[in-house]
Amino acid sequence: MEQFLGDGWKVQPAGGATGEAYIAQQGEQIVFLKRNSSPFLAVLSAEGIVPKLLWTRRLENGDVVTAQKCIQGRELKASEMKESRVACLLAKIHRSSELLDMFKRIGNEPLTPYVIVENLRRQLQTYQIEDEAIEDGMAYLLEQLETVLHEHFVVCHCDINHNNWMLDEDEHLYLIDWDGATVSDPALDLGLLLYSYIPELEWEAWLAQYGQVLDTSLRERMHWYVVSQSISVLLWHYGRNQFEQVEQLKDYITSLLQE
Repeated sequence: MEQFLGDGWKVQPAGGATGEAYIAQQGEQIVFLKRNSSPFLAVLSAEGIVPKLLWTRRLENGDVVTAQKCIQGRELKASEMKESRVACLLAKIHRSSELLDMFKRIGNEPLTPYVIVENLRRQLQTYQIEDEAIEDGMAYLLEQLETVLHEHFVVCHCDINHNNWMLDEDEHLYLIDWDGATVSDPALDLGLLLYSYIPELEWEAWLAQYGQVLDTSLRERMHWYVVSQSISVLLWHYGRNQFEQVEQLKDYITSLLQE
């Protein structure tokens, strides 16, 4: 990476699961580099959803490197996910026609409940897991499949963990790490956020800031997506032999099905 940038640049890994992100510095200039980042980074940057995109270059091996402004900020705390600015930014993302058009142009097919269930079935066959909590969860997903079908699709981030929300030095809020984003029901993002961070008694008020009424349909869809995502994350940990997390998620799925 240093050879690619030229003399005077110092590059170090920025961490993260993929190992494809770096911090590069030359004098006082600091940039965030990523290899093969999201193809719609330019749209996200133009809308102020991620830090400013500075340039994009293609390497000889075909990889694409992007450089973004390196913000001097911090991650949101879990308690700050209740704030109106989080609801407003997520609403902006979900209502962005530019983002949705970009996804469609690159051939991104909607992640529907049917697709989710089929993906989970394939993973379960691969791992050959027999477990009551997972079987009960899958039975619930199948039973409610027709109920949760929703025709309104938006661009969903799919990993709204508070660590992905960044405040810069000017208190501007960004949502970073778009590698897992897809087109789906907004209830996917909303369910994960509300179940993880917002007490149920405050859901209605938080959604009002987002611009959505909490009706029966949204409740059912959010619950369905949280169950499906919990099974998916369980399988992710299972594939890495992280059995303590697997057991915790089994208990969580069981508790969700009792609601």
